[in-house]
Amino acid sequence: MTALVRHADASRDAAACAEIYGWYVRETVASFEEVAPDSAEMAARIGRVGQTHPWLVGGPEGRVAGFAYASRHRERAAYRWAADVAVYVDPDHHRRGLGRELYEALLALLREQGFQIACAGITLPNEASVGLHEALGFERLGVYRDIGWKAGAWRDVGWWQLRLLPADPGGGPPLEPRPPVRA
Repeated sequence: MTALVRHADASRDAAACAEIYGWYVRETVASFEEVAPDSAEMAARIGRVGQTHPWLVGGPEGRVAGFAYASRHRERAAYRWAADVAVYVDPDHHRRGLGRELYEALLALLREQGFQIACAGITLPNEASVGLHEALGFERLGVYRDIGWKAGAWRDVGWWQLRLLPADPGGGPPLEPRPPVRA
């Protein structure tokens, strides 16, 4: 699939993102949210995340059939070069390459911003998500066992990491991450 991938616009794309994500909240254990956010909440998230990290949407013929975004990994200052990443694709568009296209664009933008590490948490089991992440070079780090209760059972979350930029061989600090680049 060759999709049109672009930066999300909160006012234009929030409803589609909320609809896609809502399916994951209601029908799967991929998200640990119990109540799907509405379009107003999704617009607020897009706006908040977009101040420091990219949020992308994409799909065939300009339709929003999926989204990918990055966010702060942790609050402490020393984590500022790491980003958590996530991708969600409308189930009608699964297995067509859209998730990969969104992630490739997202990871390229994170590199441009100067982020060093991308981290992904995946509720297990999820062969499709694990396969996508590993195909993109993510390496499995470990598993939080029984970390969340959803759909009547305790769920494990596996963590994967991707080095985005080479580490400084001299051990010095990298340049500060830059704001998202809007094309």
